[in-house]
Amino acid sequence: MTEPTEYIPPKVWVWNKESGGRFANINRPIAGPTHDKVLPVGRHPMQLYSLATPNGVKVTVMLEELLALGHAGAEYDAWLIRINEGDQFGSGFVAVNPNSKIPALLDRSGPEPIRVFESGAILLHLAEKFGAYLPTEPKARAECLSWLFWQMGSAPYLGGGFGHFYAYAPTKIEYAIDRFAMEVKRQLDVLDRRLAEAEFLAGDQYTIADMAVWPWYGALAKGLLYEGGEFLSVQDYKNVQRWTDHIAERPAVKRGRMVNRGWGDPASQLIERHDASDFETRTQDKLAPAAEG
Repeated sequence: MTEPTEYIPPKVWVWNKESGGRFANINRPIAGPTHDKVLPVGRHPMQLYSLATPNGVKVTVMLEELLALGHAGAEYDAWLIRINEGDQFGSGFVAVNPNSKIPALLDRSGPEPIRVFESGAILLHLAEKFGAYLPTEPKARAECLSWLFWQMGSAPYLGGGFGHFYAYAPTKIEYAIDRFAMEVKRQLDVLDRRLAEAEFLAGDQYTIADMAVWPWYGALAKGLLYEGGEFLSVQDYKNVQRWTDHIAERPAVKRGRMVNRGWGDPASQLIERHDASDFETRTQDKLAPAAEG
């Protein structure tokens, strides 16, 4: 059996679209739109353009939590962005997020629309706007923001690193998988140690830090992300498991996970959300029979 040839990088990198693996059709080394497409706009103050990936779930959970507190100004329309079909490269979406990533929020509550992109920035924008889920006491606030930014910095190792090489890369590369598995397990240990000393990441308060971390590491802890739970021995992180289960029971979290979701149990899929009643009337299990008829 021949040993694989060592890759020697060229002096100048040239994009080879065919080497992109599963996501070759949507990856490219330049920014900007690929086609003209105007974004739809609904009747609510908040217009969300997203998909129920971990980053998308952060924002729909936050909006549902705000509505549960009685903040009517957090009412929102959630429009589906099909990233596998390149919706994020439409001109309208790029105008809201020049980085062409979901989620993107258009806050139309003021005299002029405000665009907010990057999930952490959206959480912070909403928390400050409504005065909720962000502590005001300086020490707790600092703890909350530290964990929020920890997640934003750590997610590329979990998603773009471990997830890509373990689940999506066209070939399995031992060095890459080992490198990112080691880092993800270190991150899980960081979380587990913090949650051994506090109920939530910022202390005794549920905050935007928990909303940011839970869709990624909570899903990983339950084996729902990249089917990597057994590989990473996620059951060993008892405090992460406790925290994950606790947050998963929140009614607003259950609703937030459903929005812009197009896979799994049809009863858990709400492709678009335009009214609170949609959770009862417009999930895929209720729409499918009508579509078939």
